Amino acid sequence: MPKRAAGAILTGLSLDRTQGTPLHRQLYDGLRDAILSQRLMPGERLPSTRTLAEELGVSRRTVVDAFLQLYAEGYLDGRIGAGTYVAQTLPDDFLIAATPSPPLFAASSASPQLSQRFLAQRAHTDPVLAQFQTDKEQGRAFLLGTPALDEFPNDLWGKIATRIGRGTAAHANSYQHAAGHLPLREAVASYLGAARGVRCRAEQVLIVAGAQQAISLIAHVLIDPGDSVWMEEPGYFGAKGALLGAGALLVPVPVDGEGLDSAQGRRLAPNARLAFVTPSHQMPLGVTMSLPRRLALLEWARDSNAWIIEDDYDSEYRYASRPLAALQSLDTHERVIYTGTFSKVLFPSLRLGYIVAPSALVDSLTAARRLMDSHSPLRDQLILTEFMREGHFERHIRRMRALYQERQSMLLEAARRELAGVLDIAPADGGMHLVGYLPLGTDDRQAALEAKRQGVRAQALSYNYLEAPERSGLVLGYAAASPAEIIEGVRGLATALRRI
Repeated sequence: MPKRAAGAILTGLSLDRTQGTPLHRQLYDGLRDAILSQRLMPGERLPSTRTLAEELGVSRRTVVDAFLQLYAEGYLDGRIGAGTYVAQTLPDDFLIAATPSPPLFAASSASPQLSQRFLAQRAHTDPVLAQFQTDKEQGRAFLLGTPALDEFPNDLWGKIATRIGRGTAAHANSYQHAAGHLPLREAVASYLGAARGVRCRAEQVLIVAGAQQAISLIAHVLIDPGDSVWMEEPGYFGAKGALLGAGALLVPVPVDGEGLDSAQGRRLAPNARLAFVTPSHQMPLGVTMSLPRRLALLEWARDSNAWIIEDDYDSEYRYASRPLAALQSLDTHERVIYTGTFSKVLFPSLRLGYIVAPSALVDSLTAARRLMDSHSPLRDQLILTEFMREGHFERHIRRMRALYQERQSMLLEAARRELAGVLDIAPADGGMHLVGYLPLGTDDRQAALEAKRQGVRAQALSYNYLEAPERSGLVLGYAAASPAEIIEGVRGLATALRRI
């Protein structure tokens, strides 16, 4: 077939920004379908990545990513910048005739029967996780759980990585200890003791792949299907997913201005196996658990021989006073399992977190980690160890604390100008996000979807509930957004909310 110099006119492609599927994946799927159905013939030239990006209204990077995947799988020939063509050598067996034909897969191929635990897990997490997969062309307002990547000391991190690079060879040819690199565990124990009042030895610290794996690992070791678990209502959606994946029966325990109400928990499920809490900065409401509530929770765990997972979510970022001591620091009976992550403090792709385990659980959690994925990448552990030992970690925390306070103030000021009457946002004493309440009767999931159409990421508050919430709202992360993105994001959010 003759090759058109300008490339084929691709009228059948459409990209939907409201989907959770990234735009480059949608483009890959559309081009692949066009090739397999012979709407694009072998040898036919495609438009340049720049031209196609302009026609579709996306970044050139989005088109390049889709093309690179199609090259890798053999659907395209040529190279970017010198002409791109549909491959001539596609096997006939893979081509779908343009006329009606049997399905690509046999009708007898039944849908896989998935476990009920997995389906319950996905139902609670998929709608929220979709925002983290949004195309990168969107700004960072108001991405939840992401730090200020524009302020991370990348050059310093890179220098440390280069410096230790040669030294990894001696360790890299063998499996590492499942609990993690001992010098890093020592650095974590030292930091937590000084900054959070956590009482532990390095031997009690396990390095894991973020807080999410920490919760999953603990649940795997301690929970049997059908065991009751207290869950903050509202609470952290990721913890709900991990606990449901272990087969737990989640018991929603109300959270008020003093944190989780353990008296209500005792009434609802006195013999629960475990409780999950975020006492220093409750996720999502941002309240701090009062001392009487902390003592009451510890008393219940002691009396019931139950365990407490303390997720110390963004506790470093407290603006009204010094960060509060951890719940674990009050625990005299070793019932608290303390967890934290570096992903939300440094950068998300650093999949490192930690568990501080009671002595009685260290061996079991270490054995479970060994069976799960052996250990975390050594190189990342070595870099982080030096980053902490040299004092860069604590300096970075102090810088970000001041920066996040400024960004919260900027969000509040912009919200007062633009969102009056459509979203009620109150300040918080710390953290990386704020909760805004919508007018009564407003569907927050519809509000989040409309915000997404305006290029703004906002999580519906109702996703954090196990039961129907009394009031709907949006959870807005401000840490990752630059000042310009915060102002533009508030304007886009105002447009979205006034439309509904």
